[in-house]
Amino acid sequence: MFARSAQRFSDGDRLEVGGWPVRLKVDGRARRISLRVDRARSEIVALSPTPRRLNEAVAFAQEKAGWIAKQLAALPERMSLAPGGVLRLNDKPFRLEVGAGRARIDGDRIVAPDDANWGLKVIRLAKREALTVLTERTAIHAAALGRPMPSVAIADPKARWGSCRPATSRAPAAIRYSWRLILAPAVVADYVAAHECAHLIEANHGPRFWALCEQLIGDPTPHRAWLRAHAAELHAIGA
Repeated sequence: MFARSAQRFSDGDRLEVGGWPVRLKVDGRARRISLRVDRARSEIVALSPTPRRLNEAVAFAQEKAGWIAKQLAALPERMSLAPGGVLRLNDKPFRLEVGAGRARIDGDRIVAPDDANWGLKVIRLAKREALTVLTERTAIHAAALGRPMPSVAIADPKARWGSCRPATSRAPAAIRYSWRLILAPAVVADYVAAHECAHLIEANHGPRFWALCEQLIGDPTPHRAWLRAHAAELHAIGA
């Protein structure tokens, strides 16, 4: 008799371990098989250095079924935006309501037309607010450091709150932020802006980099701790 060949897995495959979702990912930078929590998608990612070791990643995930259950059970439930709720933007609470016309901020309300894309329109409005606020804070911190204003963009990264590409001879500096920072306290979002602007001078996280952060916003420790504690809550908000 011939032994049945092992099941083959591919990068991006999804499976369940103990009833919990696990996604397989090949990462050439990884040195070993490992698991990490993807809070944005409420799933576990099983990392493998090469496609050939994906079976090992699956076996490792199955061995860690208890850990996986504990990690995912602790994540906050997804919060879908809906009329009648409240959404905080830049420290201000806004009631979510249905109304005619384009999505807009009207006093202490966020109003969007009643259709299937209601939640998406509110998210797009929040992203516009995030771009405005973070652009303003970036301009202030860049000027304080004596650096030209970088370009600023908004995205929805899963693992970073911001990223900075310092200026080179070929391209100007560029900073990209998570739009979800507009959902955080204003001082926390401002810390991230200062953090990324400090990278305009120091591309690493050495002592001189942290000295620049303190120069701009004081002790960053409480802001970093807030982001670690509340990251899952911010990523749980969606349309």
